[in-house]
Amino acid sequence: MSGTSAVNNQANNEEITMFKDMVLRFIDQEILPNYEQWEKDHHMPREVWHTMGSAGMLLVDMPEKYGTADASFDVCQMIQEEMCRLGLHSLATGYNIHANIVAPYLLNIGTEEQKDYWLPKMATGEVLTALAMTEPNAGSDVAGMKTNAVRDGDSYILNGSKVFITNGNQADMIIVCAKTDPKAGAKGVSLFLVDTTLPGFSTGKPIHKIGQHSSDTGELFFENMRIPANALLGEEGRGFVYLMQELPRERLGCAVQAIGHAQGALDLTIDYVTQRKAFGQTVGQFQNTRFKLAECQTELEMCRALLEKHMDKFSREEMTVTDAAMLKLAATEMQVKMVNECLQLFGGYGYTDEYPISRFYRDARVQTIYAGSSEIMKEVIARGMLGR
Repeated sequence: MSGTSAVNNQANNEEITMFKDMVLRFIDQEILPNYEQWEKDHHMPREVWHTMGSAGMLLVDMPEKYGTADASFDVCQMIQEEMCRLGLHSLATGYNIHANIVAPYLLNIGTEEQKDYWLPKMATGEVLTALAMTEPNAGSDVAGMKTNAVRDGDSYILNGSKVFITNGNQADMIIVCAKTDPKAGAKGVSLFLVDTTLPGFSTGKPIHKIGQHSSDTGELFFENMRIPANALLGEEGRGFVYLMQELPRERLGCAVQAIGHAQGALDLTIDYVTQRKAFGQTVGQFQNTRFKLAECQTELEMCRALLEKHMDKFSREEMTVTDAAMLKLAATEMQVKMVNECLQLFGGYGYTDEYPISRFYRDARVQTIYAGSSEIMKEVIARGMLGR
């Protein structure tokens, strides 16, 4: 490592430490006292986003001119990791969409006018955002989507529906994927910055899930919704290209959450097995417990090493779609397996709401499904190896 690299790395570590202290104080004061109730209510108040914005936690790695901290990309990932480590997966999932996915779409693809209008409001929490790609009959099959946008003078007329949209019911602006050329397959997809206050937009009932209860997950409807032509994000017909360009960061964020969440589950389990007694000794003294936890720790550290490798590649703009697929596949499958092993060591108590490990178990399951299922990740990896 060169001297310059060492200096930069030290500065980055100091920045992360400073932000981490702030994030942990914020979570302790503003989130943890209320989180259990939000989970029971299956609802997180919209004001939470204003509070996070006031604390400087939103869009931390966006340029300073948008009213943000202009911190490193690593800081944004650290915030998600800490949320998940503390069992706040619902919050982390919404945060990932707003700050780690939608904001980079705008920064990398948007016009100066679009960035100047939306990013400052997103940084304060005045505007909450979502990304709407999945449809009732088209998830990873982007070419099969039915939502369409037809040019009409200085507007587009948007029709269709989306489902399983994180932040969907509360979002003020949504990046919507829609067909502008129905005959062109994936090459006919475009992206739009949709202001949800415009006529023609509506939502269904909030979708209740087996986990991540307080995460807002919605069904969206667009009925002859007239949106201005300048709501087009990037160029018409290049939506699929943009999705492929931005998906690696989304999947990297899922891996970060997986590793934070797995670490949190492991911490809870170590604490439990060193206190819980059975047959005259602590559960942690049984060989099975020790071997299971040793395996968990090893798999976690292997995934952490893979994450660090690919975060470094991402920072150099060298991370590929295949890299992201391998990372998400490895980290989220590890997360689901590890949380399952941890819950088992709690015995019957692990299956009760009284013990947080049960929520860790429920919240982890969707990680191998959204942002591209494990099966899709395997296909992406295989294509990189063997072609179509």
